[in-house]
Amino acid sequence: MSDAIPSRDEVFRRLYAAHVDRVLGYALRRVDRPEDAADVVAETFLVAWRRLGEVPEGDEARPWLYGVARRTLANQRRGDQRRHRLGERLREQLSLCVPDPADPVASRVTLRAALARLRPSEREVLELSLWEDLEPRQIATVLGLSSLAVRSRLSRARTRLRDELGEEFGNEPLPAGHDSTRQPTLARKEAP
Repeated sequence: MSDAIPSRDEVFRRLYAAHVDRVLGYALRRVDRPEDAADVVAETFLVAWRRLGEVPEGDEARPWLYGVARRTLANQRRGDQRRHRLGERLREQLSLCVPDPADPVASRVTLRAALARLRPSEREVLELSLWEDLEPRQIATVLGLSSLAVRSRLSRARTRLRDELGEEFGNEPLPAGHDSTRQPTLARKEAP
């Protein structure tokens, strides 16, 4: 019979076999997700492997492992809190940079409702101008009217549309280079 000193691998295997279930139970009772407990156990035994010479023998090994698991859990929680705070900051910054995808839909619904409240002749002249991208002289040809009559009708239709849309949409500034005789601001921007 040989009194050979067990190898480092053998010492670790015995330590792991003797305590893995209890360390896992300790971790499972302190986390919300089982995969987090598995991470705690893996990290705890990684520390034990690295510091194998410091691990107490016998009954004192388990409390030592629990202490490592406790610190690992604390690190995990701090990391989760940092990620959560970072996520909150990113969501806040994104909300400032990226428009809400529902905003254009709401604007289009509002615009369609306002257009529906216009007289058919007003709606038609706006649609020809905005959706078909026709100049007043071209609209005059389509409708069989004079260019002057079309310009007058367009002006009244834009005013009526702005009134229907109300202050929220009707008072937007015109973009640079915008031909104010041609298209109402919102209707051009949000035409369905």
